[in-house]
Amino acid sequence: MFDTLSDRLAATFKNLRGKGRLSEADIDATAREIRIALLEADVALPVVRAFIKQIKERATGAEVSAALNPAQQVIKIVNEELIGILGGETRRLRFAKNPPTVIMLAGLQGAGKTTLAGKLGRWLKSQGHSPLLVACDLQRPNAVNQLSVVAERAGVGVYAPQPGNGVGDPVQVAKDSIEFARTKQYDVVIVDTAGRLGIDQELMRQAADIRDAVSPDEVLFVVDAMIGQDAVNTAEAFRDGVGFDGVVLSKLDGDARGGAALSIAHVTGRQIMFASNGEKLDDFDAFHPDRMASRILGMGDMLTLIEKAEQTFSQQEAEKMASKLASSKGGKDFTLDDFLAQMEQVRKMGSISKLLGMLPGMGQIKDQINNLDERDVDRTAAIIKSMTPAERQEPTLINGSRRARIAKGSGVEVSAVKNLVERFFEARKMMSRMAQGGGMPGMPGMPGMGGGPGKQKKKQKQAKGKQRSGNPMKRKQQEEEAAARRAATEEAAAGGAFGLPPGQAGKDFELPDEFKKFMG
Repeated sequence: MFDTLSDRLAATFKNLRGKGRLSEADIDATAREIRIALLEADVALPVVRAFIKQIKERATGAEVSAALNPAQQVIKIVNEELIGILGGETRRLRFAKNPPTVIMLAGLQGAGKTTLAGKLGRWLKSQGHSPLLVACDLQRPNAVNQLSVVAERAGVGVYAPQPGNGVGDPVQVAKDSIEFARTKQYDVVIVDTAGRLGIDQELMRQAADIRDAVSPDEVLFVVDAMIGQDAVNTAEAFRDGVGFDGVVLSKLDGDARGGAALSIAHVTGRQIMFASNGEKLDDFDAFHPDRMASRILGMGDMLTLIEKAEQTFSQQEAEKMASKLASSKGGKDFTLDDFLAQMEQVRKMGSISKLLGMLPGMGQIKDQINNLDERDVDRTAAIIKSMTPAERQEPTLINGSRRARIAKGSGVEVSAVKNLVERFFEARKMMSRMAQGGGMPGMPGMPGMGGGPGKQKKKQKQAKGKQRSGNPMKRKQQEEEAAARRAATEEAAAGGAFGLPPGQAGKDFELPDEFKKFMG
């Protein structure tokens, strides 16, 4: 969503690199480019003005003029101001002292409230809570059925006593759900309310009545991140008409320009708490302003990537794989079965493209990442699963006829099987070397890396051998001179070893009396 903004900011900062000092004209030009980038991203004009004013004030101050690298200092200022616009620190949910905690979802129709209720329920369940979804959207056709299906997929409870489709009292359903949750031991109640295509009096009255009936601990305003400037107007109307405590951005994976996300927190004074960035129920997480700012500036999001890895990989499995790679057998204990297991674990973390996008500097190869074929992982898994257990344990068994059988079983070309096995051996060798502390191959002067002392000596010997003259008389003279030099060197070394002058080593040498008793 923030690709356009990221590209413009990256181009702006590129012009600053290499400058030892920044003039006032440089700062004005940079501020102008950032202003254009924000306006193109559909950020609200008052937000852009406040943002640029803050950057110019700080950039013309001592923190930039006295910095060793002014360009990096300007990037740091932009990063900090972006974090401020996005809400500053991460805002956490407030839980009631006496359960159940009541969370009410409000927003326009089509913002994604019902799906988001299931995502929030699943997320809370992963945090150790027992959530209940409540169907209070009794206006939209099949909204109750949709919530029931979403709750089942998320593995959480649902309270839907009314059929909906215009039948039932949503305020009464919301009120009854609290007692139902207490009886059934649910500690969080998520109330899904009805929306409208636009702001109207009926919508505001119904939302306010439900709020008064259940006294929610949190009212979350769900906004479609793709609707641009209108998201800010809608948020202000809800804040004044019903009131809300936090914002949830839905459809953050869309191709819109994302200005709403940068505007809402600043304009309404309410922080963004959650973000939904995909269609799957797992594509949902807490919103971290610092991480989002880092992504916009192309610096990646390593903390989120690490958290995803920790949720997917168990410590025990990681240690087991590490011990296999670091074994004395040179990593040969690491088999294709292990490789398949690792690949499936990575796949559980989510889209490969999204994971790569969290790495710093990946914005430079954004097009290649977006064009990645996720099905390649499935093809690789199909090839490995078409092998026999023995072949997976010992891939060297795979000859021509076996390759043909595996290719036929997995629906790929024979060359694909051959390439997979070759890549596996190369990857295993590299991972084994790294696990044993040898480092990466091909780097000179480091332990276990190509171009080390052994190879250098070998090259020196080869070079010396090639220097022999083709003239027999001259070659004989060279050999005699070399022999004389070796003899002189050996004599000097022998003398130096005992602290004696050259030529005296080993001659008339007497041990001191105190050492003779140890010599027998």
